[in-house]
Amino acid sequence: MTLSAADRLAIHELISLHGHIADEGGPGQLDRLLTDDAQYDLEDFGMGVVQGLAALRRLWERSAVEHPLGHHVTNIVVSERPEGGAAVRSKGLAVMPDGRAGTVVYDDIVTMTPLGWRIARRKVISRRPAPSSPPTTE
Repeated sequence: MTLSAADRLAIHELISLHGHIADEGGPGQLDRLLTDDAQYDLEDFGMGVVQGLAALRRLWERSAVEHPLGHHVTNIVVSERPEGGAAVRSKGLAVMPDGRAGTVVYDDIVTMTPLGWRIARRKVISRRPAPSSPPTTE
């Protein structure tokens, strides 16, 4: 399958839609982003791998208080996969209610469904700074 310009645009919009749904739409709109059997890897945040749209909705409902105020996605790169669909890598920026900010990398596998492009697998990779080493004296 060769991705057309229209496919690439639709995939970019899908990835961008995540921030809007996370900030405004909530768990009831996750079907606009994800396949029914989506896998969402949150191991970097101590939440394991969540399987399936219903389980992801429950997770979003439980963690609404901890959600950032703003999700922003940038640097979206789409690559065709020989077996079909596309691999997408992007960066996310988040602003927390207390003003802290953070960044992640999203590694996604997206697939075409009867409803359009959807995320079938997402791995959220934390971009925490490395612990600093004490200064050395020579």
